[in-house]
Amino acid sequence: MTAALRDRGRARVVSLTLPLVGLLVVACGDARVPAGPPSSPSAVATATAPATTPIATPAPPSASPTPTPSTVVAPACTAQARLELWSIQRMAWQLVVVPAQLTSLSSVRAEVASGAGGVLLFGSTAPADLAAELHRLESAAPGGIVPVVMSDIEGGNVERAANLLGPMPSARQLGQTMTPSQIQAYALAAGRRMRSIGITMDLAPVMDLDAGYGPTASNPDGTRSFSADPRVAAADSGAFAAGLSAAGVVPVGKHFPGLHGAGDNTDLGPAQTWSWSQLQQHGLLPFTTAFGRGLPAVMLSNASVPGLSTLPSSISPQVVGVLRGQLGFGGLVLTDSLTAGAITKIGLSAPSAMAAAIVAGADMLLYDDAHVNVAATALAAVAAIAAAVASGRLPRAQLMASVNRVLAAKHVDLCAGSR
Repeated sequence: MTAALRDRGRARVVSLTLPLVGLLVVACGDARVPAGPPSSPSAVATATAPATTPIATPAPPSASPTPTPSTVVAPACTAQARLELWSIQRMAWQLVVVPAQLTSLSSVRAEVASGAGGVLLFGSTAPADLAAELHRLESAAPGGIVPVVMSDIEGGNVERAANLLGPMPSARQLGQTMTPSQIQAYALAAGRRMRSIGITMDLAPVMDLDAGYGPTASNPDGTRSFSADPRVAAADSGAFAAGLSAAGVVPVGKHFPGLHGAGDNTDLGPAQTWSWSQLQQHGLLPFTTAFGRGLPAVMLSNASVPGLSTLPSSISPQVVGVLRGQLGFGGLVLTDSLTAGAITKIGLSAPSAMAAAIVAGADMLLYDDAHVNVAATALAAVAAIAAAVASGRLPRAQLMASVNRVLAAKHVDLCAGSR
């Protein structure tokens, strides 16, 4: 073969090889094609998944491009999106806690069916089948979102369902006879008994500082307090709260920021705590210690705080502002009874006080059945909250935030089925 023929042969081989090399570079090379930002959750998942680039097969020139079916991804469910679908009235009902005597639970069935967020049990004697009665009552709850079943089971002078739960020593007696670890074990056993009869929240422990006799008209705490020593009260009340939590019962530390000072009982009329500066020095320690340990709920006092607010704490934006802002508490905030003398004797009706409490930043509204009609008060409270939203006094977002905290305390997942 001549040199000219060999050169022409090499040229032909090269000309045939170059397109093949080009195809291999396209198929296997490391060239990157910049991608724009993903526009959907599925796009994010695709972008972050290991890349496996398929080799495209060109269609014949005469064939029309084959359309690629689009994949429709349903938006992910969120609790916030579900809650947006609720009416103002339905949300307002979740903030209302209706009182009932242990012996007449059926009296609040209509309120539970309307969506009441909680039921507050009163009375020392309960029916033997209390758990079954509570279950029947809860079955009326709309969307399966059952109310919190709460009571103020403190022991000592304040006992509920004692025939089922047994006698309980006062906080003072616990503090004087037990170590914190023993108090926690005691509260764990007590909490398990509460759960067994259908109670899911205990309005205890009392975190106020007191060493006096009581409770009386001049001393609302007395033996309800573990100690006047802030360190002892912090350790003992925190242990009690931890025991309840371990039993599956929500503890509620009370009465923030305290029931101290002038010696008046808020059940009977207006009262004051120690001055704000005194509370900051020692009175707040049991609360702040418990907040640091994850206390899930706190009850506001009906006493005013000299140097901070002239209003009862349950309806005071300044008190709730300190609780949320300065102290960073993000849990559930309950009021004390809004039919107490500290509220009524300054000229506020229960529904007006309830709306004021939610505007101030509280989440759940308590009242008792001693001097009001339970059903009428609940309906009026819902109407007052709705009116506060309509007037702009209560932002809808704030109302929703309170409802979210209530649902979180109940461990409710709005995306788990129809709500």
